[in-house]
Amino acid sequence: MSAVPPASLWLVGCGNMAGAMLRRWIDAGTVDPARVFVVNRQDRALPRGVRQGRAFPDGPLPDAVMLGMKPQQIDAVAEAHGARIAGVPLLISILAGVELASLAGRFRAGGIVRAMPNLPVAIGKGVVGLAGDRSAPVDALMRPLGLVEWGDEAGLDRLGVLAGCGPAFVYRFIDALAAGGVSIGFGEEQALRLAVATVEGAGLLAAQAELPPSALVEQVASPGGTTRKGLDVLDADDALAALLRATLGASARRSAEMAAAARR
Repeated sequence: MSAVPPASLWLVGCGNMAGAMLRRWIDAGTVDPARVFVVNRQDRALPRGVRQGRAFPDGPLPDAVMLGMKPQQIDAVAEAHGARIAGVPLLISILAGVELASLAGRFRAGGIVRAMPNLPVAIGKGVVGLAGDRSAPVDALMRPLGLVEWGDEAGLDRLGVLAGCGPAFVYRFIDALAAGGVSIGFGEEQALRLAVATVEGAGLLAAQAELPPSALVEQVASPGGTTRKGLDVLDADDALAALLRATLGASARRSAEMAAAARR
């Protein structure tokens, strides 16, 4: 099978995540906006050249359809558009918690793939988990978005919790780090600039370093120094790790609830 991405693409919904993926594909030259059509409930700002409407146009099916609406809308979308897209060569779903079997029970396609992207796909630095019918066109389509990981559905749901939800948790940390900066005397704007730049640089270094993050910690923190005193707070009673375990656990339980609802 050809190692090129689908030439034509239809989307059902184009909110924050689907929109980030679409803009990255267009910026990277992966997708031609003139061959993209978006069905949504109302017009929204889309990249120049992308068409949109309430229903898909007449004519041949595209190479791929991507479901990018809210998971709770799956039955309404299947009823409204299932017959029109029946037989599409490739169906991609970014619906959290909606399993392959649930998709196959509602839509007929040559291949079905679940994708779990995270928001940094917008700049080509995202993580995309994939499960389902692997093919060269899917790989070619997803590659410009960032790190791509194939696995089974159980692994995909776990990836969705860690990498999909993870950016929101990192943004909370940035806000908290900035607020801490304010508490020791910085102005709000400067504290936020410093916090964002600190997290950006630390993340890039962690991605490029041959050492694990735990070893990088030791390069920053000298015995009895200022960093070590701060780490003592984070490490007391395993506080930070316990908080993140509870955070990811809550997201994982919600993912399971959404999957159960989609099976009904």
